[in-house]
Amino acid sequence: MKIRAPGLFIFGLFFQLTVANGAGAADVGDNFKQHCAACHGADRLGGIGPALIPENLARLRKPEAEKVIRDGRPATQMLGIGQTLAADEIKALVDYVYTPIKPMPAWGEREINASRLVNHAPGSLPDKPQYKADPLNLFVVVESGDHHVSILDGDKLEPIHRFQSRFALHGGPKFTPDGRYVFFASRDGWITKFDLWNLKVVAEVRAGINTRNAAVSGDGKWVAVANYLPHSLVILDADLKLQKILPVSDKDGKVSSRVSAVYDASPRQSFVAALKDVKEVWEISYNPKADAIPAGMIHDYKYQEGAFIPGFLNPQRTQLDDYLDDFYFTQGYDEVMGASRNDAKAAVTGQVVNLDARKKIADLELPGMPHLGSGISWTWQGKTVMATPNLNEGLISIIDMKTWQTIKQIKTRGPGFFMRSHENSRYAWTDSMMSKEFKDTMQIIDKETLEVVAELKPEPGKTFAHVEFTKDGKYVLASLWEMDGALIIYDAVTLKEMKRLPMKKPVGKYNVWNKITKSEGTSH
Repeated sequence: MKIRAPGLFIFGLFFQLTVANGAGAADVGDNFKQHCAACHGADRLGGIGPALIPENLARLRKPEAEKVIRDGRPATQMLGIGQTLAADEIKALVDYVYTPIKPMPAWGEREINASRLVNHAPGSLPDKPQYKADPLNLFVVVESGDHHVSILDGDKLEPIHRFQSRFALHGGPKFTPDGRYVFFASRDGWITKFDLWNLKVVAEVRAGINTRNAAVSGDGKWVAVANYLPHSLVILDADLKLQKILPVSDKDGKVSSRVSAVYDASPRQSFVAALKDVKEVWEISYNPKADAIPAGMIHDYKYQEGAFIPGFLNPQRTQLDDYLDDFYFTQGYDEVMGASRNDAKAAVTGQVVNLDARKKIADLELPGMPHLGSGISWTWQGKTVMATPNLNEGLISIIDMKTWQTIKQIKTRGPGFFMRSHENSRYAWTDSMMSKEFKDTMQIIDKETLEVVAELKPEPGKTFAHVEFTKDGKYVLASLWEMDGALIIYDAVTLKEMKRLPMKKPVGKYNVWNKITKSEGTSH
């Protein structure tokens, strides 16, 4: 059965603001429409960029918000408009976005259930791939230029299918453990389930208004959706039927929070979520036999005398002294290496949190703004090390995952967003896409010597970022991140260009095998 999307989510919001600096409501509305709406939505509820409403700006003071509008924000697509708008116009914009939307649109159980679309009922499609390519060596390529997804044959390195996606996919697609299904999350809350064996969109549901990312459970039965708006963590089953909405707030229920990210910790049978506005980490078990969670005064743990809640699909809280916006799992998934993006100038911005002890066990020396979610790991001189790029500085931090000490800071051309490798490759690749001068340069690091050994600059002046290896690690696919862009394919040993596939701003590419086997060279 196919359920048509309702017309409930059409916002005709009009703001009548009186701004203290004398700028008229019409002026500030026009400025928002001209300079902000394309990324943040005409209704301020988010698009490519996050929603601009007081609920999302709790950690950003107004003077700092003025600075962001004036000068831009490092490590983002936010460009400053200080040369275009006067100081009083910028202040008026800040007052505008800090003004509550009333009434705030609801997006709960009724809205989620009404939005669900079913194109192919479970069991209605063939249970085997409908093509000759290796289904485990496919690439899923997100093209943000015209909001499409391309599917590539990883052996022939040729496209076999292309389809239109939802607007502004974000957070990376996630796969079921057999590699058959892939799930996409869009910034405006749509979750799409795609059948890679039949090359068809199976189902969709809108799980939020402004969404950060989604995760798929290790058994393939559950999907968790991290929302910025509303402040919720939504649990769906594999057919995208709503199972539970977890409102996100601190343990006392006084401070609500956006969810920065949610990831699957399959060995623990749980999802782990980072919270943007509350100093906690949540772990949500999808094991039906999970132990009950103490939630108040306890008389006897053994006999569960006291206040307990079911352990299944409810959060276990770890209290922290600092925010944790982004994190990386250790190999055993019992610890996370996390970072706050609250202070890019801090000398120590990272922490290690043990999920069993439910407390911080170490600090990490990570200058600038590390992008731990893009970290990779490998064995170096008998030690397991983790490497993370930096969104604010041109360096790669190499960390000993036993002592938590920083072994080396490798200087790069500029701030970068992505880092990738493969267990069969000696090299790690990192971009400098956040740098104006070196956004066109990819650097290659020798994982044994921890030195930069090569640079690639295929198209001077054009953004060159994000790589992924083929299943066997023989080839590397890199993105020429432009509207008239391409996937540039390199030999992973010689670093020679092999071929190009034209693409519309290919922002990311994901190999099925590398993802489902949790390759040490790619993000999880």
